[in-house]
Amino acid sequence: MSFRASRMSRRSLLMSGLATGSLLAMPAISRAGSRPVFTHGVQSGDITAQGGMVWTRADRPARIALEVATNESFQNARQVAALNALPESDYAVKAMLQGIAGDQTVFYRMTATDLSDSNASSEPVIGQFRTAPTTRRDIRFVWSGDTAGQGWGIDDEGMRTYATMAAHQPDFFIHSGDTIYADGPMQDEVEIEGGIWRNTVLTDEVRKVAETLDEFRGRWKYNQMDQHAQAMSAMVPTLFQWDDHEVVNNWSPGKDLTGDDRYTEKSVALLTARAQRAFHEMTPISYTPAEPGRVYRKIAYGPLLDIFFLDLRSYRGANSEGMEDEVTAQSQVLGKAQLDWLKAALKASDATWKVIACDMPIGVNVWDKVSEDQKYVEAIANGDPGAPKGRELEFAQLLRFIRDEKILNTVWLTADVHYTAAHEYHPDRASFQDFEPFWEFVSGPLHAGTFGPNDMDMTFGPEVKFVKAPAPGQANLPPSAGMQFFGMVDIEGASGQMTVRLMDRADQELWSITLDPKTA
Repeated sequence: MSFRASRMSRRSLLMSGLATGSLLAMPAISRAGSRPVFTHGVQSGDITAQGGMVWTRADRPARIALEVATNESFQNARQVAALNALPESDYAVKAMLQGIAGDQTVFYRMTATDLSDSNASSEPVIGQFRTAPTTRRDIRFVWSGDTAGQGWGIDDEGMRTYATMAAHQPDFFIHSGDTIYADGPMQDEVEIEGGIWRNTVLTDEVRKVAETLDEFRGRWKYNQMDQHAQAMSAMVPTLFQWDDHEVVNNWSPGKDLTGDDRYTEKSVALLTARAQRAFHEMTPISYTPAEPGRVYRKIAYGPLLDIFFLDLRSYRGANSEGMEDEVTAQSQVLGKAQLDWLKAALKASDATWKVIACDMPIGVNVWDKVSEDQKYVEAIANGDPGAPKGRELEFAQLLRFIRDEKILNTVWLTADVHYTAAHEYHPDRASFQDFEPFWEFVSGPLHAGTFGPNDMDMTFGPEVKFVKAPAPGQANLPPSAGMQFFGMVDIEGASGQMTVRLMDRADQELWSITLDPKTA
């Protein structure tokens, strides 16, 4: 199937789902009917040149038949081993589809049969994705972060940024973290300037902070109730990473919930374990069975692109003032195993572009406020423009390694700070100068409060080339204010040029740049 035909198929799938409701019906979780129901649509993710992960959820114990085809009519469909939706995983299932050709549009269809009644079968649910290419071709993808945060849930318009991104028919979507807000209770109504924000869709799980495993799962299910998110998931693979709000704001091993009356469960370690399980159950992320729960990984997307997903949460020491002089268990944020993996993977990459998907920006000061006169480092930068200290030390090692090993064309994509920006890092402006210039692009929120902009730390010499954020004195602007952002990347197959665009939910291009690939 040609690229053009593939894109038309994706459009027709989206429009047919919107028109008929077959893909986007609100979750029906009652067993009043005799037939199983798919409650939250389908998702795909972690695509390869041979296949990709697919996900769905049923409303009861069910055996889910899975068919795979290369055409919308499912002629000559291949049956894949059935999946069992059981209470242990909250009836969520996922499978890695394999044995598919590269650069192939794949259609998958799932049908659920009640495990207690073999005569009761569901209506099928259908999704699609495109496998990674094996030769040079044009590539388009989008990225952003921060979904359903600060109490801004599903209103009458829904999470419209997802629809805006989907209209560009990207090959995939990188969700850069804060994929849910487990610590953000929602109310039916919120007063905003000029009126009332109404969360027209709410569930019990999102009315309080998530503490139990079911409450963490409920946050994921809530996001997938949105018609725009569900429509995009059916046609565009999502590559997930996580940050703090999947557990609790600014979490680290030193997080103390003693004074937070919203929580009866005070153990951050236990909350993290439950959040991690829900993250892997409720998304199409893949992981190595020998290392369950792992988030950092590489997605190879043909000769032009490798994507390296980082995890700045699971291996960090407790948030501190960030002024340590050496890398220790306290000062680390990547951890030795992840840093060694990243160095080796970057060195081994033959792709033209090496995109590093980092859940927090490098040079932006982000604080974990402890008291009026004390603040701890929440991200990487420590607010001191001098030589690297604390968490900056691992990044100094990495940037020096990239320079010394002559690893070309690294680009950093991130979210977290709830505004959009373009940062160029250059040793001529930096205290630490042992690196080659590089770009970092920030986007988000997708559907959350808008904040910022934050101050910059000059240790690595960033220059803000573009920023869009609320005016001074404004904070936590609702999605209805329009300041919801995503980024879009186009890589031209013939030239290898990369164009990065910063966009808003109204589909306005705010800023763009075209980067030429360097050659050895």
